[in-house]
Amino acid sequence: MKKYAFALLLLVSTASFAQETAKSFWLAKTTGKLPALSYGLGDDRLGGAKMGYLDTNVVLKIIDSTQSMFLVQLSKNRTAYIAKEFVVADTITKLKPYYLTDSWYVKGTDSCYDIASISIGEHLPYKSWMEIAPSKIMVDIYGVQSNTNWITQLQNLKEIKNIYYNQIEDDVVRVTIELVHQQHWGYTIGYSKKALVIKIKRQPDLVNIKKLKIAIDAGHGGTNSGTGGSNSNVVEKDLTLLFAKAFEKQLKTLGFKNIVQTRTKDTTFNNSDRVLFLQQENPDLLISFHLNSSSKPDVSGSSTYYKHIGFRPLTTAILKRMLAIKMNEYGNIGNFNFTLNAPTDFPNCLLEIGFLSNVADEKRIITKTFQTQVAKQVYLGITDWINSVKNK
Repeated sequence: MKKYAFALLLLVSTASFAQETAKSFWLAKTTGKLPALSYGLGDDRLGGAKMGYLDTNVVLKIIDSTQSMFLVQLSKNRTAYIAKEFVVADTITKLKPYYLTDSWYVKGTDSCYDIASISIGEHLPYKSWMEIAPSKIMVDIYGVQSNTNWITQLQNLKEIKNIYYNQIEDDVVRVTIELVHQQHWGYTIGYSKKALVIKIKRQPDLVNIKKLKIAIDAGHGGTNSGTGGSNSNVVEKDLTLLFAKAFEKQLKTLGFKNIVQTRTKDTTFNNSDRVLFLQQENPDLLISFHLNSSSKPDVSGSSTYYKHIGFRPLTTAILKRMLAIKMNEYGNIGNFNFTLNAPTDFPNCLLEIGFLSNVADEKRIITKTFQTQVAKQVYLGITDWINSVKNK
């Protein structure tokens, strides 16, 4: 009788635990423009440090919340945060006891990509990043176990050198994509049906760089004025447009024909929409012009910014050319949490030309001669970068 009572108590306790576990999360899906996972609740003027963007309709387990963020259970041992604006409740999806990676298909295309397609069976969360020396693209897929027993690779691959995986935790699969070239030219990641697809940009033809498609971004605009001058009435949004137009003129004079601008007049164009626009345009590289400001009037100089380590060489080359025209060095800043630095799709550089809060910098910035000079230096920086990566 005691054994029966103990067994009954154990059964009830187990059932109660299962019910509590079942109630410990609710399902949601990603939605909106550029949903992103964050590492934690830290914040600054650019938002908290981000793991990266996710595709829409990715299934998430929500286990807790703050005023503005949801806590997501990515796997048994890993969590992340996501802003509530990027989440919608999912009452349709029925979670399976487990998810498995199936066969992979890796091929080249007739366009500018190599493609790796990983069958999973559901839109599960993931994280991707770049590594260098040697160049790799890394992808962690959460909430999945590997049942991949073959990876089909075609001979028409031009950028993917090797691709393989490791089960680094019970429910985390890590994908490693080794690249042919040293320089990262970008990649796009997202779901197609029930497969996670990574589109890796091939290195463009660098023999004639005038064939490159160059995107130019004039920072701010419209209702977003940016910073203002210390001695003059100039505002950042007007000046960045002048620098962007000077750079476009420089490129056209040299014979470039494939140029795209995010804005050509004083218009409001938020950064998320700019990224979506640029992803559609698929440039070979992006330069975003900005002007800096500080509460300390003696702070001056040029600086360049990147988020992904694979894109740093472009930013260092441009900064070096800015220093050649006797701008002080404010630095080369990595892991920068700016929206236009966040895309992995193409190399990008944010250039803070100088400080409008500094009298000497401002005096140069507002002149047409300096705007033309900066346009030339940015072009020279791009050519320096391209020459350094040729045949590597």
